[in-house]
Amino acid sequence: MRILVYSAHSHDRRDLLAANQRHGHALDFTEARLGPETLRLAAGYPAICTFVNDPLDADTLARLQAGGTGLILLRCAGYNQVDVAVAERLGLTVLRVPAYSPHAVAEHTVGLLLTLNRHLHRAYNRTRENDFRLEGLEGFDLVGKTVGVIGAGRIGTVFARIMRGFGCRVLIHDPLGVPPALLAEGMIASALDDLLAESDVVSLHCPLTPATHHLIGAAALARMKPGVMLINTSRGALLDTALVIEALKSGRIGALGLDVYEQEGDLFFEDLSSSIVTDDVFQRLLTFPNVVVTGHQAFFTREALAAIAETTLSNADDYLAGRAAGSGNRVDSSLLRPAPV
Repeated sequence: MRILVYSAHSHDRRDLLAANQRHGHALDFTEARLGPETLRLAAGYPAICTFVNDPLDADTLARLQAGGTGLILLRCAGYNQVDVAVAERLGLTVLRVPAYSPHAVAEHTVGLLLTLNRHLHRAYNRTRENDFRLEGLEGFDLVGKTVGVIGAGRIGTVFARIMRGFGCRVLIHDPLGVPPALLAEGMIASALDDLLAESDVVSLHCPLTPATHHLIGAAALARMKPGVMLINTSRGALLDTALVIEALKSGRIGALGLDVYEQEGDLFFEDLSSSIVTDDVFQRLLTFPNVVVTGHQAFFTREALAAIAETTLSNADDYLAGRAAGSGNRVDSSLLRPAPV
């Protein structure tokens, strides 16, 4: 099958070509993102492969379908960038990678937590300038602290287990329920309001759906402990970023770790070091000493990249073999959770 890979960086080429030795598809690559100006590149391709910030809105999907595309391969777990209802109506098949390496994202989450707690980002910069003072670098012991995990999927489960290993009390909220295995390991199922009120650290591990959009907004922030540490490695729009900035200014949020950002599509995965970034909200975030932002790199490990490539091309195999309709990787309306978190 001929597949055009959008937003293709060097690691995408490396891993997809390596995996393709076992699959035999015809892969073409473009560094360009999918958008109105680059849709023409997909003309005649029966399949395209996209990443997290390639928009698949109604107009884009209609134009892809008109150009002969029938299969969209998402090389990511999230699907909030897809107008799922329109894809179904047009008869387009959308397949994703729901599991690659939950350890990659969970471990990056822990890295953000430790960096913020022990001020490693500030200490690194100080010692490079031969400044060895300890003022402003005081942290806290994690043992005995309460960590709230929102979302008990694969990544949330791994993160919860790591935090139990630190000796933390772990509260988990998930509208679909907490797996019994986690409860047997000492995790505590919690209502969302209770989790927000009791947690010293809150970490988000849930998909972005209409129900979870701005999950962390005015009501949630008002419930949180003063000085709470908040970490988001899921999707940027889980946070109302403007309100989070106000909470940082007031001290309601004591530390913020982000690997995702609400408007990251205009920023992440590009070298803007010689450009003027005009996103004032993002620039404001970077002024806080108690905020650490990474550029959507939590997934970025050798193991995860190899798994993403393999599953992506296996999805193409399933489509050609007529197995896509029953695939657990299919993106359709059944994935849209009606229940609020």
